Amino acid sequence: MNDLNRLIDRLALDTAIKEEDIPEIDLYMDQVIQLFDAKYGTTIRSDEDKVLTKTMINNYAKGKLFVPIKNKKYSKQHIMLINLIYHLKGSLSISDVKETLSPLKEKMASDEFTLNNFYQYFISLQQNNKQVFLKEIQDLDKLTKELEAEDELQKLLLISSLANMSNFYRRAAELLVDELAPKEKEKK
Repeated sequence: MNDLNRLIDRLALDTAIKEEDIPEIDLYMDQVIQLFDAKYGTTIRSDEDKVLTKTMINNYAKGKLFVPIKNKKYSKQHIMLINLIYHLKGSLSISDVKETLSPLKEKMASDEFTLNNFYQYFISLQQNNKQVFLKEIQDLDKLTKELEAEDELQKLLLISSLANMSNFYRRAAELLVDELAPKEKEKK
């Protein structure tokens, strides 16, 4: 259990950019990157990895994953969208992320919709997902320990089980994106 607790600590599951963490003033790209580094820096795997780069942000903008910026500054809503992209791109292709965000961007174009409520639900679901994950990983750890074998084999079972679960979740998300896509194409 010590190994599992150390793993859970290293995962930094409480890490999130909440609405109150985002300044009310618009930020330049370097400030956006600093915000993401400050919040998610502990979650990267190695020092060579980057949380967010100028190239990533520019590619998101070119791919029209978020609404155009004004005067080279990113609003609170841009940062919320970039955070959504950050979380989605870990499991989905960029084209799937774009498809997923399309209805949200469309709603943002109307004056009646603000991203704030949606974003609060997103953060709330993250907290719920954390609890579900903690229970699942503890259950999986317990099951793998039932194989009375050396630690390496137990770890291998846990790794393969986590990868398997990750694939299930990713595939489910992709199928939902596919269901969303025809609705978007009908509107065009």
